[in-house]
Amino acid sequence: MVDFRYPLAFLLYFLLGALLLTGWLTRGRRRQEIEQWGNEKVRNRLFSRINPGAGQWKQRLRWWALAILIFALSGPQIGTKLTEVKREGVDIIVALDISSSMTAEDVKPSRLQKAKFEISRLIGRLKGDRIGIVVFAGTSHLYLPMTGDYDAAELFVDAVDSDMIQTQGTALADALEMAISSFTEESEKYRVLVLVTDGEDHEGRAVEMAKAAAQSGIIIHTVGVGTVAGSLIPVFSERGDRIDYKKDRKGKLVTSILNEPMLNELAMLGGGVFVRFDNRGGSMDDVLEMIHAMEKRTLKTHEYSQFEDRYQIFLACALLLFAGEMFIPSREKKPSEWRGRFV
Repeated sequence: MVDFRYPLAFLLYFLLGALLLTGWLTRGRRRQEIEQWGNEKVRNRLFSRINPGAGQWKQRLRWWALAILIFALSGPQIGTKLTEVKREGVDIIVALDISSSMTAEDVKPSRLQKAKFEISRLIGRLKGDRIGIVVFAGTSHLYLPMTGDYDAAELFVDAVDSDMIQTQGTALADALEMAISSFTEESEKYRVLVLVTDGEDHEGRAVEMAKAAAQSGIIIHTVGVGTVAGSLIPVFSERGDRIDYKKDRKGKLVTSILNEPMLNELAMLGGGVFVRFDNRGGSMDDVLEMIHAMEKRTLKTHEYSQFEDRYQIFLACALLLFAGEMFIPSREKKPSEWRGRFV
């Protein structure tokens, strides 16, 4: 694998090519100018101590050195380099509700889009912590295993969609169980669960699972997305156009309401905080503040594979060519003997 830190440096090759082309087009004019310096015998005498072959080699080395120097300026990065990185932080699992009720638009642009935006902001402000993501609707899935790569985590959050899980519903208990099992370290500290949902629970076992999580030392923060007044659940076509609103079996419109009491209870049982996102505001500042205030531990050392700068090799080659050009003599070792003007 080869990558370049400054690929725009390759534009200098156009300038180098233009100079070469200019020199090639004007070589005839230079030859004519030289022929004006007397007859052939006079010119031979004038240039008797100049080695034309050496001059050509000096010029070639100079051009090659410039070409390699431009390549070095592009910052080539070749191969991989293993670097050990130690982090101090906690393990965080974000359990994100992607059920159809999260497409409700009582929070603009929608509950799910608002949740994704705030989760990305949370990830961007972490310092050394590891993060994993669980998505859930009618079933739960580990979407992103625990990682310290925040850029990758943000990419995963951006790709979340409500169509990722076909089984509809909101299985909060299953989501809590999946999140608990997703922690990689068996420890009574340093574990945080952030539950982001509108609070609908179609099974009723969420409180029991929250108690079990709290007993194992997991701090639970809950984030409610939606309003108490609630909103209709839009139905979209395959092209993404809203064509209707969700209805129950009797044909009545379904209104999704934020279950704030449930989320407050879960946060209280888990020793965390409850925050709400609605059109009046709301952010994860309180959650982030509690995470930063937690006792940290040194997480396992990770090896990250990355490109290693190799411009030094090409820079050294260019300098060697420049030096070689300087050491090539441009004069003949034995100058021709002058025998008179008319000989």
